[in-house]
Amino acid sequence: MSHRPFPGRRSVLRGSLAASAALTLPGALGAAPAFALSGRPRADWGVQTGDVTSNSGLVWVRSDRPARMIVETSATESFRAPRRWHGPLLGPDTDFTGTTRLRGLPPGEQIHYRVLLADPDDPRRTGEPVAGTFRTVPVRRRGGTRFVWSGDLAGQGWGINPDLGGYRIFDAMARLDPDFFLFSGDTIYADGPIAATAALPGGGTWRNVTTEEKSKVAETLAEFRGAFRYNLLDANLRRFNAQVPCVVQWDDHEVRNNWYPGQVIADTDTRYTEKRVDVLTGRARRAFGEYFPVSTLRPGAREGRVYRVLRQGPLLDVFVLDMRTHRNPNSPGVQTADPQGILGREQLEWLKRELARSRAVWKVIAADMPLGLVVPDTQEGKPHVEAVAQGDPGAPLGRELQIAELLRFVKHRRITGTVWLTADVHHTSAQHYQPSRAAFGDFEPFWEFVSGPLNAGAFPASALDGTFGPERVFVKAPTTANVSPAGGHQFFGEVDIDGDSGEMTVRLREQDGTVLFTKVLQPGLVGQ
Repeated sequence: MSHRPFPGRRSVLRGSLAASAALTLPGALGAAPAFALSGRPRADWGVQTGDVTSNSGLVWVRSDRPARMIVETSATESFRAPRRWHGPLLGPDTDFTGTTRLRGLPPGEQIHYRVLLADPDDPRRTGEPVAGTFRTVPVRRRGGTRFVWSGDLAGQGWGINPDLGGYRIFDAMARLDPDFFLFSGDTIYADGPIAATAALPGGGTWRNVTTEEKSKVAETLAEFRGAFRYNLLDANLRRFNAQVPCVVQWDDHEVRNNWYPGQVIADTDTRYTEKRVDVLTGRARRAFGEYFPVSTLRPGAREGRVYRVLRQGPLLDVFVLDMRTHRNPNSPGVQTADPQGILGREQLEWLKRELARSRAVWKVIAADMPLGLVVPDTQEGKPHVEAVAQGDPGAPLGRELQIAELLRFVKHRRITGTVWLTADVHHTSAQHYQPSRAAFGDFEPFWEFVSGPLNAGAFPASALDGTFGPERVFVKAPTTANVSPAGGHQFFGEVDIDGDSGEMTVRLREQDGTVLFTKVLQPGLVGQ
């Protein structure tokens, strides 16, 4: 393996991140008395980095009061002669969150940083610094690249369980020392209240950390913000955030189960007083952009969108899709023409254009929903389609038409190295798509790998739709629905690209890091 950990990274986690590791619950944390009594700003929610490139990155923090965000960076843990970055003023308009973009960083280097929060009226009064580290993207391929991915956090009422040590899966992912984490959607469950306890099948009780905002479905901006804060109560996640940059996308549970634009919630769902999903979506998107460092969603960002491409050096480009915001309404999916589809025309044309421009060895298409797995949605007692596949193994219909257009484009433009990664279905599997098995054959073979959940209910394997000829090469899933994290079936995936050979090794892993399945893919091929 040519990927090499950078010197000092582990000691950073033992040393300067020790303060973050010691935190239990923000808002009731044991900060040093001098800081607690002085009224200086505190960053109890930790730090994050996101959308890191070869020369830039976003650093995130949340303050407990109005504060000026200051970031210091250094090539060493000693922070001798640090470089200082003056960030935004944090206030109630952003729920006291903020990001600072670091520019002009050296490529392929370990960056040590610390965030200070200064009193807006007296810049000399700063809170206790919170430290983190990340690697910038290399401009040469020799070092290789490694990342992990998964989705679905705090779903089905299974929240932070102190008896189990909280979200332990993040420690297992951190041990792999990845360059970044691809968070594949359902980053919160805004529609999933967290109760203090839940009964476990076969006896026993699951205990949750609880908050007022998570006691009901999120409707107000404050409740959506509270749902994002909930996950940051977990010390494992805060440690992970301080070590590993995030590339994040969203799916339905950031707003509401199976939502689509223009939807109006039925009066029978009495949990909601705000029935207009577009109103809920606006509030959710604002909170999402406040609580994750996403380059296209920062205050003042011109794009204002979730989909984007992250160029990770000569070996890898990551195409982050948004299969939620631009879709058409869920339906039975049998229409013979569907120009909007699940991506929307503008996003589809963007994706085709960026794939054709890419010169990376591997093009990872980060999809928040699977292609050939049937994900149903029931509306008023009638079966509808929630993802792409609609269960008919024949010629493409409905949203499948848009995916067929994309796959045809990849084949005829001879775009090499496309791999699909997704989550959403709460089990892990590997599907190989082959035109000789498919009703639609105008595409080259490709792989789709599924992982998750991170900490949510696990579900049986989804049915396959034969339109694009998928074969399920591997699957691990429970046989009953909504198995709690105490019952296992929590998963993440790892992608390791060798800098010398260019080979991509995909590993599907369990919660503790145990490898369940491995597939090695060869570079330079249109299909395999």
